[in-house]
Parts: sequence; structure tokens; C-alpha cells
Amino acid sequence: MTAPTTPRSPAGPDVRQPRPPAARAGGTLRALARRLELRSYGLVPEHFSAAEGARAALAVALPLALAVALGEKLLSWSVFAAFWTCLCDPSGPDRLHRRTLGAFTLCGTLVTFAGASLAHALPGLPVLTGPALVFAIVMVSPFVAREGLFATLLAVVAVVAVGFAQAPALALVQALAFLAGATWAWLLINVIWRRDARKPLERAHLSVLLRLQDMAGELANLGGQTHRDAQWHSEHGQHRRAVRLAIERLRGLLHQFAPRDDIARQQRAPEAGEQLFAALIALDQAFIDGREPAHERQRTARACRTALRAWQVAYRRAANGRVEDAQAVLDWTARRLGRSRAACPSALLRGGLLAFEHALALPLTAPGRREATPANPLSRSVPLRRALRLTAALVVVYLVARGFALGYPYWAALAVIVVLQGGSRVTWTRALERIAGTALGGGAAMGVVYLNGGDELSLSLLATLLAAIAIALRAVNYTLFVLFLTMLFVIVTEILQPGSGIAWARILDNIVGSLAALLAVLALWPDLGVPLEERLRAGIAANRAYLDAVEDDADETEIEIRRRAAGLASVEAELARHELGNLVRRAGVHENLGQVQLELRTIAGRAAMARLIQLGTERPGI
Repeated sequence: MTAPTTPRSPAGPDVRQPRPPAARAGGTLRALARRLELRSYGLVPEHFSAAEGARAALAVALPLALAVALGEKLLSWSVFAAFWTCLCDPSGPDRLHRRTLGAFTLCGTLVTFAGASLAHALPGLPVLTGPALVFAIVMVSPFVAREGLFATLLAVVAVVAVGFAQAPALALVQALAFLAGATWAWLLINVIWRRDARKPLERAHLSVLLRLQDMAGELANLGGQTHRDAQWHSEHGQHRRAVRLAIERLRGLLHQFAPRDDIARQQRAPEAGEQLFAALIALDQAFIDGREPAHERQRTARACRTALRAWQVAYRRAANGRVEDAQAVLDWTARRLGRSRAACPSALLRGGLLAFEHALALPLTAPGRREATPANPLSRSVPLRRALRLTAALVVVYLVARGFALGYPYWAALAVIVVLQGGSRVTWTRALERIAGTALGGGAAMGVVYLNGGDELSLSLLATLLAAIAIALRAVNYTLFVLFLTMLFVIVTEILQPGSGIAWARILDNIVGSLAALLAVLALWPDLGVPLEERLRAGIAANRAYLDAVEDDADETEIEIRRRAAGLASVEAELARHELGNLVRRAGVHENLGQVQLELRTIAGRAAMARLIQLGTERPGI
């Protein structure tokens, strides 16, 4: 079973060669990501977007150049408006970009004027104006735009505007500066330098494929050794968890699109990914249980790894318009899998290879099953609860800022808004990431400003580069994003509104704001997460339901639904171990709960094996 030997063969030269250094580095990053994901810290290297970064750099460069050339401080609002507009840009079809960014441009202009003029009319009372504006924005925004960071960034604009109180005439000029910067960014994104709306889907699909490859690769390299997951350990089931989270990220992006959008190839990705994932879960469990001869397991794992690499090659060619070449790669891969299956004596392993063939069998351009967007109507209590938490935290921040004479209180208020995004799990992790990123970025900015000696040109060029890096990293990792964001804001402030101790103020204010956000989550409607024992019970029930569906010979759609539910329940149980509430309860957690988590994955693995045995037995002659 060899690859085609001609120099231009469709698959062989691409999928059999040793991994280049960049691929090995990517594998190292994904290994780190698997450790971070268990603790609810995101790291998705595949979501790095140089094109989005370059567009953001251009968006920031023009207003920054004008502000420096004219020496006009108010134009800093154009700089920040352009950056915030790029940051607000959601993933989805073109109409979503136009609508969301248009609403942000208009609403941001109104909020800038209202915040600055109200702060001027009520001097010394930002403790009232800031929280009141944010409360109103959080409550009203869902009726304007629910996508992306719309409400969060609009609230950020409000607290920054309150920090720059102006008489009505100057407040209007300030608002017009915001309008100019945001409009320029809107034109750049939607007219001048339009992006392919499918690119985020391509990156999300690549993320799924690479994690499937990591899973298959580890099995292929295991040989006759004992699988690490045969005993429970702190990172048990890391590959299954990583793949499930990657598939769910892809599903979330797909729900932004409508049936009329041209994403047939991307729609197929979750369906194929689920089939490939189910086969690898079964193979993973076979290695854990020692089922089938070791050499047969390893040969099957290697065939699966090669098939996944071929799928990646095919998908890349299809994305570049070479659909026929891509289909040739998949046809070659299917033939290779068929030969491996014909020589395989095990029904379990035959079923795994056949499942891979099924996943690769559909034409690349065929529309997949269109999944209905999950019905999740916005509860009125959810924005109200968040609005009240934000209001309380902002009052605390403004009082602390007044009591300790913080120089940039709107930075602390800004930190409250971006950190307080949900319950304790999200707020806890974002607070830690915000503090770490701000400390690193502030320290780096201090060093740059000190070494620079006040050269505005070099600082402006650096600020443009930092805007590019920050936007390119925004979907990769929050800590890295905040690091470069902090450097950007400190350096732009140093250029246009110089003062002493700007970097230190940014660090201190973000610590104050992050802690206030965490305090609000714990004090108002305390949310320490669901107890681990409850998550485990739900996980056991979901995994047993999956096993029952397989044993009852349910249809494939029902099995897939239950497999997905079991995977999500298992992930929730594993993440719950590191939630803030369960860290507090850790002293009361019994050690045998780890064995219960092991049982979760074992039930799912054996259900997947049972399904593949059925598949490998039903059609033995194929």
C-alpha cells in the first residue's frame, strides 16, 4: 500500500514527508493549549490572522499619522475608534460585518458625545454617570446587535468618554473624531479591503483537523506501550477534550451563517469531523483496553493519521479553488483505506477504517446537513443581572479611584467591563489573564518608552505594528492579546497625551478593575459553579445514554446527538474540577472522583467501539 509515485501525484508527496519545523512547533503549541483548555484558558494558534492584523494596522495608521502631524490630542479618539471598530468586527457573513460595525459607528458616536457632555454637566460625579451609561448600554444593546463584542466595546467607549469631560461644543468635536475614525475603519473593512467571510471557518476547520491528527499521531506512536489514559491522571482525555472543543468552536461560527450563504464545503466539516472523531475515540479506547493485537492497532492508527493529513491537503486545495485535485487526494486516500481494511482481521478496526472512508466519501462541494441554530432566546434576567453587576463594580472602582487618586480611572472601569463577561469561571480566568497580560505589556511599554527617548515617528510606527499584532492575536489567546493591547494604548497615550507613570497607572488600574469584577460576581448572585459531583453525575448519565443508543441500534443521527451530548458533559465535568468554586471546595473533594472521571471516558470509548464493531461486521465484504 504505497502512495502514487509520479512526481505530481495528488497526495503521496504531501502526506508522507517528514513534518517540517513549523508543524512541530505547532504541535508543541497545541500540547500547551490542551493543558490550558483544561483550566478554561484558551489558546488556538490556528486562529492567528495576519490579514486582519494588517488591516487593523492600516486602520490605525492613518488617524495616528494625522494626529501626530497636526499635534491635535482630540484626534486620539479617531485612533482608538478605528482600533475598537476593528476589534468589534465579528466572524460571519458580509452583511453581519456591515450591520454590526455600522451600528457600532453610530452608537459609539452618540455615546462619546453623551459621556463627555454628561461628565461636564455633572463634574466630580463619574461615579454616577459612568455606571448609569453602562447600565443603559448593556440593557439596550441586545435590541441593536447581539454579535461579538458590540455591547462590551460600546460600554468601554462610555467609560472612556466620561473620563474626558468636555463642554457640549468640544464634546461634539470629540464625537465627530470618533465618527471619523470608526467610519474610516468601516470603509476599510467593508469596501476597500474586504475579507473572505469564510476564512474564520477555514481556520476553525483546520483547528479540528490538526487536533484529530494529534490524537491519531499519539496512538500511531504508542506501539505496544501502555496508554497513559489507562489510569486516571490530571490531564486524562486531553485529546478527546481538545477535539470536542474545536468542533464546538466550528459549530458556533457556522451558526452565524444562513442557508443562503456559500459555505457548502464548510457545512460538511462538522459532520465529517464527528465521524472521524468517533472512530478515533473507539481506537483510543482499544489502545487503553489492550483490545486487538498491538501491531494491528498501530497499523490502523497510522492509516488514520495519513488519511487525516490527506484530508488537510485536500481541504487546502479546495479552498484555493482546486476542487478536482482535492477530490483526487480524497479518492486516493479512500482506496488506501480500503486496502488496509481488506487486510484487517478485526471487526473493530475494520469498522474504524470504514468510518474514515465514509467521512471522506462525500463530494467536497456537497452541502452537509444544515444544523438548526439552537433556540436560545435571550433571557431578560441575563442582561439585567450583568448590568447590575457591572454597575456595582463600576461604583466601587470610581470610589477607589477617587480615594486613592488614580490618574486614569477609566482604565480601571474599562477592565471591569471586559473582565465581567459571565459567571465565576469566565470572570476568574479573564481576571487572571488580564492582570498577567497588562503587567507584561506595561513592563514592556515602559522599557520601549525609556529606550526610545521621545521619538514620535518610531513610536508611531511601533504603535501601528502593535495594533496589527493585537488584532491578529485576538482569537488566539486573551493574555497575549492584552499584552500587545496594553503596549499599544500606553504608547499612543505617551505620544498624544504624555504624562508620568502611564504604564504603572495602566497596570494598577487593570488590577483594581479586574478584582472589582471578580468581587461583583462573588457578591451579587454568587456563582461558584456547579459542584463537581453534580457535573460527574450528569456526565455519567449522558455517557450511558450514548452507550444505550448504540446497544439499542438507534439511527446514526440519534447516536451522533448522544455522542456529542456525552462529550460535552464529559468536558464540563473535567473543566469543573478547576472552577473557582471547586478550587475552594477542593479540601472536600474525594480522590475517587478522579476514577469517576475515568469512567466517563471509558463508557464513551466502549460505546464508540461497539458502534464500530457493528459497522465492521455489517458490511464485511466491502
